[in-house]
This record gives sequence, structure tokens and C-alpha cells, in this order.
Amino acid sequence: MLSAIILAAGSSRRMGFNKLFATIAGEPVIANTIRAFERSRSITEIIIVAREDQHDEIRELARAKSFKKVRSIIAGGEHRQDSVRAGLDRLSEDAKYVAVHDGARPLVTPEQIERVYAQCRVHCAAALAERINDTPKRADVDPFDSRSGQVLMITASVDRHQLYAMQTPQIFERGLIEEAYRAVYAGNVSVTDEVSAVERLGRKVVLVLNEDFNFKITYPRDLGLAEFVLKQRAQPHS
Repeated sequence: MLSAIILAAGSSRRMGFNKLFATIAGEPVIANTIRAFERSRSITEIIIVAREDQHDEIRELARAKSFKKVRSIIAGGEHRQDSVRAGLDRLSEDAKYVAVHDGARPLVTPEQIERVYAQCRVHCAAALAERINDTPKRADVDPFDSRSGQVLMITASVDRHQLYAMQTPQIFERGLIEEAYRAVYAGNVSVTDEVSAVERLGRKVVLVLNEDFNFKITYPRDLGLAEFVLKQRAQPHS
């Protein structure tokens, strides 16, 4: 049994408005996200972690869209890892694998989910990732710039060879991700994603390379690009 935890408890601070209910291709961002997991044949339940003031709206959305796999809508925590832990606490007893996904990644497809799940069943941990094609640079605030304390100056180049940008879903054998999160809280540390938590145990995570769009909605400009991608996907191909 594969359970999905969809994280939708963020503040949308960089957007300036609730990005999960912004409209793309005629539907809220979160509806597109949920639908991919609803249509994934291996997903048996969906747990949505969201701010309490959004529960009624998400519940109504799930009813209107006939999302049958949404089992729980629960409150999130202060940080991402707190929301993940809340989701883990609500898994069904027979859940064997867990997929964690950002609610603000509405371009994920059932095929991507299934590809990651297939690798997880073999290796116990797998995550979607994208090659980094641009040249990364390390930078710091220039302490000698008298005009502004926020001027960033390049301090070093970073070899992009073997560098990958992590995406979601990230899928794990249930016992592994639960052990990883117990260790996170026992050690009083912060992690930015589930792969980081599992890495702390010394366990390996398989990367499933993704060449399709699956970016996270972060800035207002991302909405127009996401809408374009969805409309292109909806067009018939000869």
C-alpha cells in the first residue's frame, strides 16, 4: 500500500497570496496536484497537510472534484518537517510505502509517481530529481561594500558535474522514513526534505531523473509558465 502525504501548509510568503488556490488552466494549483495522485494506480490514500483555515476549502474541493482517495486533511506544523511528521502519524496501519510531495508542484504526473515508486520498491528510498544545467556559483554578502549590506559577490564556482536539484515526490519504505524522522527529532536537527533525513541514517537514496516539467510554484511568474505547460499537455499530439 502506497500512501501520499501532500504538504500544503506553507505561508506563500514569497508569493504574497495563497498560491495553492491560485488558478492555472482553470483550476486551483492544489487541485492539479491532488489529481495526479488520485490518478496514480499505486496510490491508495492521500493525506493533505494544510493550514487549519484552509481545511473546509480543501474538503469542498475534494468533494467537487470527486477525489476518492483523500482520506484525511490535517493541520500542519511550524516547519516542513513538522508537517511531514504530522502526516506520518496519520498513515493507515497497512501503509507500507510513503510518498511525500509538495502541494505547490502541480505539474507532477502519475507516470512520474509510478517511476519513483518502482525504484523505491527495489531500493527502499527514491526521489525525483533534475540535472542542474546552469553553472552554480557560491556567493556571500560583500562586507566592504558601503552602499548596501545586501550586495552579493561571487566567492567560488561550483562544478555542476554530479549536481542534481531535488524534486518531489520522494518515496520511502514506511519503516525507513519513520526511523529517519525519529532520529531527526531525537537529534533536534532541521532537514529541508525527506532525503536529507534518510541520509542522516547513512542510507542511500536512488535518484529518478526527470526530464519533464515539475517545478514548484514559488513566484507569481511561475503560474503563467505552469498554465502553459498544462495546456500544452492537454493538446492532442499527432
